[in-house]
Amino acid sequence: MLSVSDLKKGLVIDYDGAPCSIQSVKSTSPSARGGNTITHVRLRNLRTRQKIDVSFRGSESFAESDFEKRPCQLLYTEKGNYHFMDAENYEQFAIHEDDLEWEKGFLVDEIEGVRALRSDEELLGIELPNSVALKITDTTPAIKGASVNARTKPATLETGFTVRVPEHIGDGETINVDTRTGEFLGRAT
Repeated sequence: MLSVSDLKKGLVIDYDGAPCSIQSVKSTSPSARGGNTITHVRLRNLRTRQKIDVSFRGSESFAESDFEKRPCQLLYTEKGNYHFMDAENYEQFAIHEDDLEWEKGFLVDEIEGVRALRSDEELLGIELPNSVALKITDTTPAIKGASVNARTKPATLETGFTVRVPEHIGDGETINVDTRTGEFLGRAT
């Protein structure tokens, strides 16, 4: 069983009898002595794709959803569909881009570490690795002599996703991006 303090983005829990992926978690402190901390959570039902905003008190507990994670590979995209192949049984499946709202910002050819989430032979979605290496396609020119801890600027990646990078990073460089938060992690090696 998971407690409210264990909830984090990307975790899949059972909520109202359906597997739900946690999209965001925000806690608010109690305003009075003895009050409970309230945690506001945005869930996405993996079967219906519906988003649900709920609030939990600190004493509630949850069961992790029962599903299978299978390694898969992105094959190609066509007409708004992302086509994948199961790496174990070579079965192919497609997911519409609307169902990959966040994930499509990190999906590129030859990405490794992607897993399909399946429950009772039903495809629920995909799980990304914690970080991916992506190439910058558009940003303002790099400033020579800028320190690593200097100001940041927006950079558009090869997938169209925009991330904030330090000023010394320029076009054409490959960077590591955290797929859970969308934040710059550093230059890729």
